[in-house]
Amino acid sequence: MNIGRWIEPRPEGIYVRAGDAWIDPSQPKPRALVTHGHADHARGGHGEVWATPETLAIMGVRYGPQAGRPVAYGETIRLGDVEIGFVPAGHVLGSAQIVLDHGGERVVVSGDYKRRPDPTCAPFQPVPCDVFVTEATFGLPVFRHPEPQHEIAKLLAALRAEPERCILVGAYALGKAQRVIRELRDIGFDDPIYLHGALQRLCDLYVEQGVDLGELRPATGVAKGELAGRIVMSPPGALNDRWSRRLPDPVTAMASGWMRVRQRARQRNVELPIILSDHADWDELTDTILELAPREVWVTHGREDALVHWCAQRQIKARALDLVGFDDEDD
Repeated sequence: MNIGRWIEPRPEGIYVRAGDAWIDPSQPKPRALVTHGHADHARGGHGEVWATPETLAIMGVRYGPQAGRPVAYGETIRLGDVEIGFVPAGHVLGSAQIVLDHGGERVVVSGDYKRRPDPTCAPFQPVPCDVFVTEATFGLPVFRHPEPQHEIAKLLAALRAEPERCILVGAYALGKAQRVIRELRDIGFDDPIYLHGALQRLCDLYVEQGVDLGELRPATGVAKGELAGRIVMSPPGALNDRWSRRLPDPVTAMASGWMRVRQRARQRNVELPIILSDHADWDELTDTILELAPREVWVTHGREDALVHWCAQRQIKARALDLVGFDDEDD
């Protein structure tokens, strides 16, 4: 028997036919269910946006006011013949898996997720299901993420080793920047952290949502000498542009799961790679599938083939979805 026939994967997103709604569509739709606020999942222009209050707040910062319908974690709504719930995905603030119940079947669309603890967002909640729609951003056995505290400690070690320099950390504006800051606080770093202006609005939003980031200061306009021995954070695109040249001989770092790939670090002229991911690694992807024990696995953006092959070896029915518009640069 074919399960999940009431859901149609289409190039522009997953269409929930029984509820007349789309999940993370890449084009404007009358009704969108949005897993989280990264731009390849949350786009403006929809007629209605159903998402967690935090995701709606993030979309408001990025796109302006939305026709938002907030759904809190644990709340159940009904669209057509489908019961829909949002449960934590552990990816970034407000990120959710979307749980769909219809005709005695349960489908869970993970969005992006991770299993490691993150002090800036609610942890992943496993939901057993018939169909698990999983990402595969790091869907190759080579990707096994190290412990976050070990990676964050590299920043403080570099600061102690060369106090006449600053540490310039490239981190994506939503999720990664705030996580790096909070992880630094949790290992005892209480000094002010200086921000590129592009990070300020979302850091302010995290603080408004109850995430304590400690003292943050704008880096722009600060005397060069004042930034020696400091940690400065910027979006990855500013690591090697004119803005960074005014800093005191920066140690260039970048926080991303992709820093395990040496070629990526070299391409960005990263002196200090920090392997810190907001996605599940290979072991977490496969362990999650075993834990949930779905009858089928549908694999979205990422390294689909390896994960589909792993499922086939274990007699788990799996297929790759041909969705467009997703990228891996938010990590």
